[in-house]
Amino acid sequence: MTITQDMTFWVIMITEKDTAVVVRLEVQFLSQIEKVIEMSNICSKVPQRLAKKRLASAMGGDDSNFEIDEVGDLRAKIGYLSAIDLFRDLTPEEMEEVERATVTQTYRAGSVFYTPGDTGEVLFILKHGVAQLYRMSADGRKLVIARLEPVCFFGEMSCVGQGMYNSFAEAVEDSTIYAMSCQDVGRLLLAKPKVAVRILEAVGQRLVNAERQLEEMAFKGLISRVAALLLIVAEGDEVKGLSHQDLAERLGVYRETVTNALNELKSANIISVGRKLITIVDRKRLKRAAGE
Repeated sequence: MTITQDMTFWVIMITEKDTAVVVRLEVQFLSQIEKVIEMSNICSKVPQRLAKKRLASAMGGDDSNFEIDEVGDLRAKIGYLSAIDLFRDLTPEEMEEVERATVTQTYRAGSVFYTPGDTGEVLFILKHGVAQLYRMSADGRKLVIARLEPVCFFGEMSCVGQGMYNSFAEAVEDSTIYAMSCQDVGRLLLAKPKVAVRILEAVGQRLVNAERQLEEMAFKGLISRVAALLLIVAEGDEVKGLSHQDLAERLGVYRETVTNALNELKSANIISVGRKLITIVDRKRLKRAAGE
């Protein structure tokens, strides 16, 4: 669907395969949206409330902060949501309910979704981009708890009784998010206990990762922790796209400290270091350095 403005008119084109409908709609007559919906065999398959909301959003309505999807993309959205582990095994009718309950929002890199103590109102599902959950120390050090990639969800603790977020959540890259209100999540949990089990599984896995971080901080020296982190984040024998600051935030230490540890591993010919590229030269020795 394409929407353009020509003087006092909006021109709306809806196409699918060989079907095309063009409607010239005077801006002040938003009630005519009903006619647009009725004329399109695409829109007839979409809940009219959602279609009208998106068209009104394009015309500067109250929902102008939401991304305007092409109506044909709604099927793709349902397909994407169905592929997420959280919603597997839901019926097509139930997935349509989930689709209606989620809104699409885009965030620039560096945007903060929430901070500790914020009242929790939303479950976030990451469609595109990268996000991270982290804590901050009093002296400004960041400890990254989790790095999240597409199909991950976060903010769930606010929807299962805690009521508030307990960490920072931030977009590392430009990201697209599906947001679902905690009220809708609650209804889904009551209707589908398996969804609640999957949320608990995700929370449990994050707890295991947090315990591993705590164990390493308590019992390992810095070089061992850096070596272990490199083994975790490496793709093959390369660690790409992570700066010394990124590694420091994953370990909860200062950048200079990580740089010194990397230089020691480099001097021992265990790794080579470039700009946002670390190559593992001797994996066996790196594993020994990590205490494995």
